[in-house]
Amino acid sequence: MRVLYNFDEVIDRRGTGSLKWHYSDDTIPLWVADMDFKAAPPILNAIEQAVQHGILGYTKPTEALYDAIIEWHGSRYELPLAKENILFSPGVVPSLALMMNVFTEVGDAVLVNDPVYTPFMSKVEQNGRTLITSSLQESEGKYHLNLADIEAKIIDHDVKLYLVCNPHNPGGRVWMREELEALLTICKKHDVAIVSDEIHQDLTLREHTFTPFLTLAQGYEHKVVSLTSMTKTFNIAGIKGSLIFAKDAALIEKIDAQQHLNDEYELNMFAYAAMHSAYRDGGEWLAQLLAYIEDNIEFTLQFFAEHLPNIKVMRPEVSYLIWLDCSAYSQDDEQLYDILRAAKVELSAGYKYGSEGHSKMRINVACPRMLLEAGLARMVVAFEGLGN
Repeated sequence: MRVLYNFDEVIDRRGTGSLKWHYSDDTIPLWVADMDFKAAPPILNAIEQAVQHGILGYTKPTEALYDAIIEWHGSRYELPLAKENILFSPGVVPSLALMMNVFTEVGDAVLVNDPVYTPFMSKVEQNGRTLITSSLQESEGKYHLNLADIEAKIIDHDVKLYLVCNPHNPGGRVWMREELEALLTICKKHDVAIVSDEIHQDLTLREHTFTPFLTLAQGYEHKVVSLTSMTKTFNIAGIKGSLIFAKDAALIEKIDAQQHLNDEYELNMFAYAAMHSAYRDGGEWLAQLLAYIEDNIEFTLQFFAEHLPNIKVMRPEVSYLIWLDCSAYSQDDEQLYDILRAAKVELSAGYKYGSEGHSKMRINVACPRMLLEAGLARMVVAFEGLGN
């Protein structure tokens, strides 16, 4: 008998130390990429069993964990992995910083797209590298890579590393195989390393196909790394844990050595337990989650069309984050954020994702429908009297 999960349950997260629910009032948070759903029961059971065992000692990844990781990625994405291709990391963002030391030297140029998840930019600059951006092109309601600009930037700035957000955050694009192949061709031509952040892979929506970069990298494996995690997929971001995949033995050895310099190569026992359970037993929960998210996305698109038609909405192909162009209401980024906060609803300010985020906002719809409806209603109140 199929177990049905209740994603309509509203759980009070105030006063728990939650980053998302940090308010002292009744503000509705529709911002940071953190879902308001209970984690999958198999994961909660695995953590509970670890606690009930009563000994919380030093823990290492088991063969069963490696097998679950390999099976998940092989069966879902046709990505063949072996134990030797897998390293563990506290998180994808620490891994982005790690890759600066693996592939570049201080002062080297690192390329990212604009807009992009904020740490892509901040980690480049914080690690003393030169940040180079290539703006995505918007047409037919979605972002596209500007391949000519990407190659020109690589040549002009002698770029050593390209950080690819695959799938893309905040635009919600699932890059097509042909697009990634074109990127790979350019990077191979100019000897540019590629690090692909694939943390949103498991949240790919219907009618779209995620392509792991490593499936394309034959002959260039020494310059390609993929980063991913179960934490975004299964709403367990508070349990730090992620994965690094590479197919070249010398590259894996180099990454491993760099991790050991900072003792960033192992996870806590709860992360190992959660990861094993997620990849082994989380498929049914994820399927039901995605159906609920798709319904919330459709509801949100219809709501904007009816009540806030001047907002240009970029339909996501992945995840629960929707990119909104609010320029019809204000050209002042701080004003956009402030009027929403005054109406007691919070979205992510678009300008934090780069210059292309001007007058844009990112909304998170991964919450019970009742909270989503209330938050959207507050957006209508916020924008009353503004714009056209």
